[in-house]
Amino acid sequence: MQDRIKYWKGIEELENTPEFAKHAHNEFPEFLPVNSEPGGDEPSSGGKTVRRDFLKLLGFSMAAVSLASCEAPVRKAIPYLNKPVDVEPGIANWYASTYFLNGDYNSILVKTREGRPIKIEPNPMSELTPFGTSPRAQGSLLGLYDTNRLRYPLIKLDEANWEEVDRQIRARLANVNGKVAFVSSTIISPTTNKLINEFGAGFANFEHVTYDAHSVSGLLQANGGVIPGYDFSKADVIVGINADFLGTWVAPVPFAKQYIQTRKLDADNPKMSRHYQFETMYSLTGANADFRQPIRPSEEAALVTALYKGITGQGAGAASDSKVVATAIKELLANRGKALVVSGSNDPGIQVMITAINSALGAEGTTIDTASPYYVKQGSDGNMIRLINEMNAGTVGAVFFYDANPVYNHPLSAKVVSGLSKVDLKVSFADRVDETAKFCDFVTPDHHYLESWNDFEPKKGYISLAQPAISPIFTTRQMQDSLLTWGGNTLNYYEYLRNNWRPIATGDFNAFWEQVLHDGVLQNGTSMLSVAAVAAPLSTPSVKVIPTSPIEGVLYEKVSIGTGELAGNPWLQELPDPISKATWGNYVAMPRKMAEEMGVVQGDVLIVTLANGQNIELPALMQPGQANGTVSIAMGYGRKVEALPVAKGLGENAYPLATVIDNVVLYTGPVKLEKTGAVSPIAQTQTHHTIMDRLVVQASTLAKYKENPKEVTTYIRLATHDGPVKPATISLWDDYEYKNHHWGMVIDLNSCIGCGACTMSCNVENNIPVVGKAEVLNRREMHWMRIDRYYSAVEHEEKDYATMEDPAENPAVVFQPMLCQHCNHAPCETVCPVAATMHSSEGINQMVYNRCVGTRYCANNCPYKVRRFNWFAYANNDKFDFNEPMNSDLGKMVLNPDVTVRGRGVMEKCSFCVQRVQLGKLEAKRENRRPKDGEIVTACAQSCPTEAIVFGDMKDPESRISRILARQQGERAFHVLEELNVQPNITYLTKIRNLA
Repeated sequence: MQDRIKYWKGIEELENTPEFAKHAHNEFPEFLPVNSEPGGDEPSSGGKTVRRDFLKLLGFSMAAVSLASCEAPVRKAIPYLNKPVDVEPGIANWYASTYFLNGDYNSILVKTREGRPIKIEPNPMSELTPFGTSPRAQGSLLGLYDTNRLRYPLIKLDEANWEEVDRQIRARLANVNGKVAFVSSTIISPTTNKLINEFGAGFANFEHVTYDAHSVSGLLQANGGVIPGYDFSKADVIVGINADFLGTWVAPVPFAKQYIQTRKLDADNPKMSRHYQFETMYSLTGANADFRQPIRPSEEAALVTALYKGITGQGAGAASDSKVVATAIKELLANRGKALVVSGSNDPGIQVMITAINSALGAEGTTIDTASPYYVKQGSDGNMIRLINEMNAGTVGAVFFYDANPVYNHPLSAKVVSGLSKVDLKVSFADRVDETAKFCDFVTPDHHYLESWNDFEPKKGYISLAQPAISPIFTTRQMQDSLLTWGGNTLNYYEYLRNNWRPIATGDFNAFWEQVLHDGVLQNGTSMLSVAAVAAPLSTPSVKVIPTSPIEGVLYEKVSIGTGELAGNPWLQELPDPISKATWGNYVAMPRKMAEEMGVVQGDVLIVTLANGQNIELPALMQPGQANGTVSIAMGYGRKVEALPVAKGLGENAYPLATVIDNVVLYTGPVKLEKTGAVSPIAQTQTHHTIMDRLVVQASTLAKYKENPKEVTTYIRLATHDGPVKPATISLWDDYEYKNHHWGMVIDLNSCIGCGACTMSCNVENNIPVVGKAEVLNRREMHWMRIDRYYSAVEHEEKDYATMEDPAENPAVVFQPMLCQHCNHAPCETVCPVAATMHSSEGINQMVYNRCVGTRYCANNCPYKVRRFNWFAYANNDKFDFNEPMNSDLGKMVLNPDVTVRGRGVMEKCSFCVQRVQLGKLEAKRENRRPKDGEIVTACAQSCPTEAIVFGDMKDPESRISRILARQQGERAFHVLEELNVQPNITYLTKIRNLA
């Protein structure tokens, strides 16, 4: 009997059997002709390859990344027939690493399955970013699998090999004539900075020039070359002036964590910080402020001067017509040692006044940690402008560009191009031929950060490591290894990195290294980064006067796309802007009053004439809260790069809007607007502004909460012959009895800042497709979780937050995350003719995808409009070629294998990350126990930087969600559209603002 058992060793032996050939032909006749010879590479007739095409059909065209995944994070190729020790099929591995781009810093954990990274989560061991990530960090994962990345180095834009590239670059460096310049965005890696300096030491004239596409050079000049160690958690009064510190300014994820600590309400100690915001455009930070006042850019200097004189006592005191400014000064003075003022201005003169204001308020040592400044932005406008002039003068012999693209994102782009023509050797480390690389002699593509080793120090004394979660997919090379090669160093960067860490090790180095690599962070006060000091301006501030013009334009950075490096990422392109809810492009945001005076309606295409005479054409967007006489345009769009097909035709490059005054880049300038007569609709995911007088979202004030916590939230009562009763009292449903678990969620509207990290995390975790601009215009976006933004009908500083049809000129904003409410009396379950949507025994409203026949009755019957219908097979459809990074074979490697990829005609929606729930229960069952509170966390909750979302088991009386519900019932807890009596398993907590 045993002799009769036959086991095939692999597909090579299996394919040589006639039985296999017969069955393979029946399944795949187009690939395997019936007369093909088993085991041969070519059929006897028909002209088609057999095994090669058959393997491609099975997905073996992804062999490159599959082989790379077997190497993570070791550096030896291991055939999968010999399984890697650290890879178990179906079991996730986690690697601590770091994400950093343009000041956006996150210490992260990278989840890999079968060796391929599929999800990014916060590293709970980090003291800077222990919970939550930015949307960009979540979306950056897709860049790893981008088929448009360069797969080899280039010489004069032609394919080359590394040996020839190295030979030519070394030869030309040996004979370089003039300055050698290394141009980069901010580098916070101590080891990389050391390597760059060592590389430069080999030349008689070398300079490392750091510039940032969105510069804070003025802030650095006013503070000795570093960013003050702001701590919003210690501030009772906060004043922000054009500083979007919750969205894009300096370090938004650490700042959000700090900020929200004084905004979460405790019934036993009902105290909140008070936040004043003065700004031109409506920012994410302004939307969270208690008091917000629009200002024109030309008014900013006068505002800061009024604060400066009123607080320092220098001059005649505060001269301001604004009641809000006068009140802010009074409260700042009353809260010395517990106050903080920040400004997003790049004017050194304004920043000198801000520094003096904080000093007079006693912020140093309290709300500003002087011992731990931030290093996340180090760019010098003056140094970059000087280098551009030197290139044009012909005194630069070689220039290297690392994470720098000045031809695209510098206001003096034309001078950069002319200067490059006079430089003998030009090298770019870009991962594709971008606007600057196009003018370079060599393009030596860097690894993706998930393929790289590195270290980072975003704040003094806080160090993190990055390690590869996968071996390089393409024939790229880490920039640091290239410098080592060209500088004659025989070490690879991994060894160089380890050697640089040896002096700070305690005890056995290998044990120390493994521990730090495991934790991902070193936070014992050690500092490795050396930042050059910058002389501060004179104590008497010299402000760059911005002249008043009929229309003043401002350039700003979006939460999703940033400065443009991520413009090729479809996940981030489709992430709605927190305020405008717009996707897929930039636009001219203008106040409604000005638009009405000009006869402009939303979508009208305008010619925008900039200060340098350049014209761009963009559609108009009506933006409540925009300062009168101003417009705002997002940077990062208008990319005209063949290797960025996703960004093709999206918006215009607005960087020329920035002006250069005395070697300082100011992100504002005069503009002129002219209607073209054309119309270009803006793809928004939300086109209503208010709640239309329904109890959808609720807001109140701290004063009312202190007076009576039970009266800040409105609860519905239905009229019956027995008197008013709660909706839950009357029901046609039989209630469910949950015997084991009852999963639910609490969302604190006071903690939700509207950043969209939860939306992006949900997209990645649950394989949610991107549909593109045309489908968004058709209202067919697929996001399971959206952030609804509601405007108030009265001015921002008013006490009454009634919401009606028409938003105020300067409205307050409330953000509300909206997802499937997992109703206990679910309307969708009642109308599905095939029971595709059903209720689990643990309170989760489930979708059985292979049972769904696409009637869409459930979507029609859902009062929350959170169900999504697949009109197309988005993951396999040439119609969505803009989505190439996801729809290619390589792009599909990002998909989560634990979640079904839905097909055309199928309804889908939030599942409470049921795959995570089941995994947590199985892990607990293996250990013969119940799941512990906090072990099972949905993707949205895990990625929230302010812990606004709490998920848990409501049957566990000791769970965090049970304790919140017990404390908040009858106070801030409410259900959306409670009068419908659908009994959601998601509870919201009323938004509270700290008004006078």
